[in-house]
Amino acid sequence: MTMTTRAPLDVEEAPAPGLVPEPPAPPAPNRRRGAGRERLRAVGWGLVGLGVLGALWQLGSALSPDLPSPAEGMQELWHLVSRPFYDAGPNDKGVGRHVLISLQRVFTGFTMAALLGIPLGLLIGASKRGWWAGNPLVQLLRPVSPLAWFPIWLTLTRDPGKAAVFVIFITALWPTVLNTAAGAGAIPRDQRNVALVFRFGRWAYLRHVLLPNALPAVVTGLRQSMGIAWMVIVAVEMLSGGAGIGGFVWESYNNGNMAAVTAAIVIIGSLGLLLDVGFLRLGRRVALEEVQA
Repeated sequence: MTMTTRAPLDVEEAPAPGLVPEPPAPPAPNRRRGAGRERLRAVGWGLVGLGVLGALWQLGSALSPDLPSPAEGMQELWHLVSRPFYDAGPNDKGVGRHVLISLQRVFTGFTMAALLGIPLGLLIGASKRGWWAGNPLVQLLRPVSPLAWFPIWLTLTRDPGKAAVFVIFITALWPTVLNTAAGAGAIPRDQRNVALVFRFGRWAYLRHVLLPNALPAVVTGLRQSMGIAWMVIVAVEMLSGGAGIGGFVWESYNNGNMAAVTAAIVIIGSLGLLLDVGFLRLGRRVALEEVQA
């Protein structure tokens, strides 16, 4: 009697008892392609928003003959940016010169607010005594309208340009103080305990614990301060007159040139967007560095 042998079945070996086999790794997603699609969607929806704004603008110009159409506004905008820095006298300057004057005032007041607001916010957020002393003062002065400060500073300086700078300073101060204080007061307890265990001095605690944890909130406060400062400078310059993008808007309105007013609004909004994007990228970089650390 002959015995036949069969070929062994192609069966995978069973895993050892108590071990679970790892599932096959999924294919790595194409991150670049996904990021590109996301950007295209963002651009597409941004164009939709601009289209809606243009349609509303066209509707408003159709309802009011004194309001220029989008085509007239864009034509005036091209006329302004084609010669932005010409100077034909004190009352006839290019829009670029007005923008530079406004930016100089904004950054001067913003820098002053940052130099005072960041240390003050750290003190209020990290110290109970600082909180008791500073919080009532902040809550008392913060609700005051920025334009209400203009007569005070104009009385002290006797110069509308300097008064505008100090209005920007007092306007940009509060978001920086409050956000910095919130960041300084939200330090994790375990990091404070580590600082106590290693007996950190004040400077070591400030450098290794307080500043790294409060930095994202500081950048957020600076971003908010810059946005408010750029918005307020237009109103202050319209109130004070003279050079500056706000003064340009008011002078164009008094001369009946509404196309220049709408063109200036586009310039103001575009610059505000660029400033906000800059601080947004700075905030993302700070947050990324904190995660990597």
